[in-house]
Amino acid sequence: MKIYRTYRAHSARYLPNLEDGHICKTMHGHTFSITVYLDGPIDNETGFVMDFFQLDRVVEKEIISKIDHQVLNDIEGLENPSSENLSIFIWGTLVDRVEYLSKVTVSEDHGTGVEYSGE
Repeated sequence: MKIYRTYRAHSARYLPNLEDGHICKTMHGHTFSITVYLDGPIDNETGFVMDFFQLDRVVEKEIISKIDHQVLNDIEGLENPSSENLSIFIWGTLVDRVEYLSKVTVSEDHGTGVEYSGE
């Protein structure tokens, strides 16, 4: 069974490795939509793959509290915080803390986004 939960975080960033004059090289902000996907069996007792309340506790503590209303470049491991690198950072933070983690997606706005499954 596949389940997912979407979170939002408001963060600032700049992408330092882009050429001068690129709009994303200067400081700017996004409201990121972050979706965490799990793929596992339904627990016979609870009826859940994972209790969303339990998932929220982990994601809020390990991800949202660290990136929301922050400059992503100031976070260790996110010195070049492209959405691709942000998705890898989120995966790396959650993979040992969230059982059945199968995918993470990050979207800056409607119509764009990245997904990462630990490849």
